[in-house]
Amino acid sequence: MKALCWMGVNELSVEDVEEPKVLGDGDAIIRVVSSAVCGSDLHLIDGYVPAMRKGDILGHEFLGEVVDTGPGVRKLAVGDRVVVCSIISCGRCRYCRQGLFSACDNGNAQPAAFEALYGYTGAGIFGYSHLTGGYAGSHAEYVRVPFADVGCFKVPEGLTDDEAVFASDGVPTGWMAADFCEIKQGDVVAVWGAGGVGQMAAKAAELLGAERVVVIDRLPERLRMVEDVLGLETLDYSRENVPEALRELTGGRGPDACIEAVGMESHGFGLQYAYDSLKQTFRLEDRSVALREAIYSCGKGGIVSVVGVFGTFVDKFPMGAVVNKALTIKSAQQHGQRYIPMLLERMAAGEIPTAHLDTHPMPLSEGARAYDLFKNKKDGCVRAVLHP
Repeated sequence: MKALCWMGVNELSVEDVEEPKVLGDGDAIIRVVSSAVCGSDLHLIDGYVPAMRKGDILGHEFLGEVVDTGPGVRKLAVGDRVVVCSIISCGRCRYCRQGLFSACDNGNAQPAAFEALYGYTGAGIFGYSHLTGGYAGSHAEYVRVPFADVGCFKVPEGLTDDEAVFASDGVPTGWMAADFCEIKQGDVVAVWGAGGVGQMAAKAAELLGAERVVVIDRLPERLRMVEDVLGLETLDYSRENVPEALRELTGGRGPDACIEAVGMESHGFGLQYAYDSLKQTFRLEDRSVALREAIYSCGKGGIVSVVGVFGTFVDKFPMGAVVNKALTIKSAQQHGQRYIPMLLERMAAGEIPTAHLDTHPMPLSEGARAYDLFKNKKDGCVRAVLHP
């Protein structure tokens, strides 16, 4: 079969690879119909996530058709149209039973490197290096899905493939980010990043009851999407001092919650940004411009929700601001299995729009070009969705 493979730093190509087979009782084989690019893939492509190997298949946000199952699969049948959570979790361990699916004890098939880096293992992730299990990704014609009864969800009628595909990762990650904020009536929520996850976090914050939601970015096409499709406020950080602007629009108190949906390659300006970029070039730290700004901007007693991906260390972390403003920081890889069934219902009811995110539907054969458009923000690309 054909698959989009990582061949080295900033080098991708479509290769012929072996088709997956059922290996365990709980496996399903999915024929991929739609597979979206994601900002966290860029950290792999750029070489900032360790344990990538030449020939690894990328992709973790996908939808498809069940074509085969192991004997232990009970909830799925051949022919079902399913969206697959990007997080691979067993559904049975202590953490899964608590709804902390990305902390699963059993989803990572190669836990040693993860344990050495972070202290304990976490769940597996499709197409996200041998640090998270070495699982083949979804930018391919077929994917093997372990624990299929836990991670596959049937898609309601009325949702197109390219709308529903974002329920795999972008929508639940955004919803979790807003859920972490413990939003109360009258709250103001600020969101750093107007990509797919940031937009979904902003919409979730509104649906969960925030009085005002402000999204921060610098790309005009993304800011227009937030305003025109989601009907929310925006700030352009290339034109405004964001902490000052947020204090002004909140009467001086700052947002009640801040969501960081950017991650380890956040953009900025000035000498500090140049210093951070140089250190990241030598793999000494992750860039944390947006995270620092979110912490400084957040009002006293507020919550900082971090769903942007970080892999190693961050420099100049403002712990003094966290302690002295009585802030709470919440973070995780997405606990998607907790949210996806509810989100699919909301999407089918028209409460969560996603069709606008798919700015570039493309064949799998153009996968390398899709990532070039996405990474370099060309042609207004917000998300490309690949079709084998």
